[in-house]
Amino acid sequence: MGDANVSTLDGHPASPQPNGKRPDEDRRPDGDRAEHPSESSRIGRLRAPRRPRIWFEILLIAVSYWTYSLIRNAVPEQKAQALRNADWIWRAEHSLGIAVEHTVNHAVNSVTWLIVSMNYYYATLHFIVTIGVLVWLYRWHPGRYAAARLALFATTGVALLGYYFYPLAPPRLMPDGGFIDTLIKHDTWGSMASGNLASMSNQYAAMPSMHIGWSLWCGITIALLSHRWWTRALGLLYPTVTLLVIVCTANHFWLDAVGGVLCLSFGFGVACAWYGMLPHRLTRHLAAPDASLLKTG
Repeated sequence: MGDANVSTLDGHPASPQPNGKRPDEDRRPDGDRAEHPSESSRIGRLRAPRRPRIWFEILLIAVSYWTYSLIRNAVPEQKAQALRNADWIWRAEHSLGIAVEHTVNHAVNSVTWLIVSMNYYYATLHFIVTIGVLVWLYRWHPGRYAAARLALFATTGVALLGYYFYPLAPPRLMPDGGFIDTLIKHDTWGSMASGNLASMSNQYAAMPSMHIGWSLWCGITIALLSHRWWTRALGLLYPTVTLLVIVCTANHFWLDAVGGVLCLSFGFGVACAWYGMLPHRLTRHLAAPDASLLKTG
């Protein structure tokens, strides 16, 4: 009834709009048109899981790891401060009753085949398993891949702050610690911590331990997403064995591992904040794009 008296300025009735509203209903009381949520829509599109592109992912991972290595190795080594921090960590662990690294290091070193295996485990699996899990996610869990990758990248990025602000010598480099540098003693090929390659890597960036950060990321990802009990078990076993390896080879203190766990917690927090949920709660597969939307978009 009330609409019958509505007319335009020239006296003709106002034409109804397709949505059933009069032209003035899209205006706010102050005369301005209602703002369209284009900005929030753009952010929403960025946050929405999308199908990963293989060439982009390879380039992104290569550039990111190159940048990480460049920054990590560009951090001043600060040998004197790193050794003082190592002494403090060692005393702190004694006060906590967890300073067993020296005993474990010497005990395992007496079993040559075991310590050599651990040396090569330390030097290689850190990269092989992490890349393998990324490939597995890309192939079988594309909807979760970007969020999981973001968690890994954020974990690695925040670790750089630890390397910069808290230089720390590993136990094997403490001159008065009595630890055995198993990598050198058993001449481990390919290790960035011994031989000629040692000069290419910052030897005083032990806190936090990214061997723990990355291996725990792998283990949690596999345990939460795999449907086979034995792969879930292997996923949980991997960071556990890594923890033993970094201690037995005197590359890290127990507390370095705690630092790695904290960094990973930050990484998963970033992924959850950006995508609205943890990676494993996202959809496994992405729906194919609607052709009609592609035409109109």
